[in-house]
Amino acid sequence: MSAAVAWDLTPAPARVPGRPSRPRLVLVPTGDAVPTPVAGPLRITRAGRLAITLTVAAALVALALTVFGGGDAAAVTPAADHATTVQAGQTLSQIAVEQLPGVPMSEAVAQIQLANNLPSTHVHAGQTLLIPAAS
Repeated sequence: MSAAVAWDLTPAPARVPGRPSRPRLVLVPTGDAVPTPVAGPLRITRAGRLAITLTVAAALVALALTVFGGGDAAAVTPAADHATTVQAGQTLSQIAVEQLPGVPMSEAVAQIQLANNLPSTHVHAGQTLLIPAAS
């Protein structure tokens, strides 16, 4: 063997610049060959935890107001002295002036509304109203 072969002193072939290589097509599995991803544990984000916390807090506040705030309604509602029936064409203001003469009209109307749980001043003929004691 010659020394040139033993020491591999032969010059390396020079690379000739050629065309860039073309992208190759890759087969993508379809149908039943597609692997199904394994679902990991469900994770709640920071916004989700905040929404859950605020919802629970609002529900607890509403429950507390319902339980502990319900006793004050009886103290606000005046005690009924007698009842009267609304005649055709009569208004709540007229009833308040007739039934509670010593009380200012606006206050008398408010007392009758509270005693009868009326959401407005509208009354209809034949309706029975509780008249609170004059205070």
